[in-house]
Amino acid sequence: MADSAEGKVLGTADINRIMKLLPHRYPFLLIDRLVDLDGEESGTAIKNVTINEPFFQGHFPGRPVMPGVLLVEAMAQTAGALVLNHLGDAHAGKLVFFMSIDKCRFRKPVEPGDQVRFHVKLSNKRPPVWKYWAEAHVDGKKVAEAEIGAMLMNERGG
Repeated sequence: MADSAEGKVLGTADINRIMKLLPHRYPFLLIDRLVDLDGEESGTAIKNVTINEPFFQGHFPGRPVMPGVLLVEAMAQTAGALVLNHLGDAHAGKLVFFMSIDKCRFRKPVEPGDQVRFHVKLSNKRPPVWKYWAEAHVDGKKVAEAEIGAMLMNERGG
């Protein structure tokens, strides 16, 4: 837990907690850690990008670049984990379905060795639907952004 500028204690979640919150697993779990969690209002996920990612085999040989759609998916996973963490363990592992992507922009390629920070901030909420403004940053520079809409589902498929 870290103190914010306002003296509020911000939460964190390691990979074990993330795996309790989200049903995603390798190779599709795209966030490694959550930091600066402020309830459902905002938070940041960290993704350490390595050459061992399976998508680099074909995207692109000789010039590995993380696919933009996976950056957007990681933003959505960040928002989903934030909501589920806020709602508590009774909701952990429930499905959060992607509903919309708006105002999406890609600004710079993400490459092996980069650490991506996905910052999400609540822009609208009418449960079971949440909308977040999300930005991806590498070394403090924005590499992608989008508004993400998602819906929490009551049942998890088997």
